[in-house]
Amino acid sequence: MSSQILRRPEVSRRTGFGRSAIYAAIQAGRFPRPVKLGPRAVGWIESEVSEWIAARVEARDHEAPGVTPSKS
Repeated sequence: MSSQILRRPEVSRRTGFGRSAIYAAIQAGRFPRPVKLGPRAVGWIESEVSEWIAARVEARDHEAPGVTPSKS
């Protein structure tokens, strides 16, 4: 389990989410909360972000066969 801290650009790179989407998901309780690093700096625990990604993959793998996301 890695306890390395990721800054927001790296979290965006790994998840494909932009800044607004990250903070919206945090507000909705669907993404790990950041840890405060200083007065104006936050970071995310690498293992928590990796677990979140793994859970998304697992959820996808347990979807009903033949179900494809809509392109709306």
